[in-house]
Amino acid sequence: MADTTVLDRGEARPTLPLVDPFARAITYLRVSVTDRCDLRCVYCMAEDMHFLPKRDLLTLEELDRLCSVFIRRGVRKLRITGGEPLVRRDIMRLFGSLSRHLDSGALEELTLTTNGTQLARHARDLAACGIRRINVSLDTLSPATFRTLTRWGDLDKVLAGIDAAQEAGLAVKINAVALKGVNENEIPALMEWAHGRGMDLTLIEVMPLGEIEPARVDQFLPLSLVKARLTERYTLDELDYRTGGPARYVRVRETGGRLGFITPMTHNFCESCNRVRLTCTGTLYMCLGQEDAADLRAPLRASMSDGPVEEAIERAIARKPRGHDFVIDRRRRQPAVGRHMSVTGG
Repeated sequence: MADTTVLDRGEARPTLPLVDPFARAITYLRVSVTDRCDLRCVYCMAEDMHFLPKRDLLTLEELDRLCSVFIRRGVRKLRITGGEPLVRRDIMRLFGSLSRHLDSGALEELTLTTNGTQLARHARDLAACGIRRINVSLDTLSPATFRTLTRWGDLDKVLAGIDAAQEAGLAVKINAVALKGVNENEIPALMEWAHGRGMDLTLIEVMPLGEIEPARVDQFLPLSLVKARLTERYTLDELDYRTGGPARYVRVRETGGRLGFITPMTHNFCESCNRVRLTCTGTLYMCLGQEDAADLRAPLRASMSDGPVEEAIERAIARKPRGHDFVIDRRRRQPAVGRHMSVTGG
């Protein structure tokens, strides 16, 4: 007989873990709390973005309720994303509320991915909520290149945010998208800078999501090529280290630091996928690279009971595909998926 728990809303339901058709347990939920961002990175957004009306977004209380349902069903790692999550008004209230799951032991890790622009004023509060580790997206250490990539960003503001995060005791990992002809020659310097400050660096291949200019066929830089170039200068030792995500890590012997590779295009990592993504409107995507999705907002708002939401989640997980269909198409020059990354969550 399955274990049961009495829910906050009065009913008792089985607490069976969520398992997809390929026997993968779903233990990692990425939640986008907003599609808005204070930057316009050229590989992520169009310059003239049209954002969702605020009335379509889940409230912070609704986001908390949905996250809590997933945690009750076996999610152990929760990552808050955007857009830029720290631009959402009163977002620290959500972090503070979700921290109760860390205190109870139901959740192993609460973390976030940020562009770093708002970190200077939030770092201490994030640490106080039990966050121990964050990802900061940073593709270059050149102020001019940073401004070009983000269309108007201030690199000094991000660096000050990283300083504040480390001073608050947060472990910082740098995420960098490898872009052909843009930052490919900066990767060694970026790696040495990150490792010199005790931070891991993860490199990411550009992904074909959303209509943007320039076309991603012009941006795409295979990490197999990047890795081959790095091995000419550095000794890369393979590691079994995992953080719960898709990155594969090496130890750089000369720096002592870890270097990760996320390769959705050149090396499909789907066989061990334990992740699903929830958008700020309550849409659940079972795969970043597929359009199939489930509406959780309607059952959430239709009943004070969590039963209908859990049933909708179970039906969705039963449709989780084996993997994505990402491809950089040089003939059609169209994205594999029409929605922007900021909609799904980075």
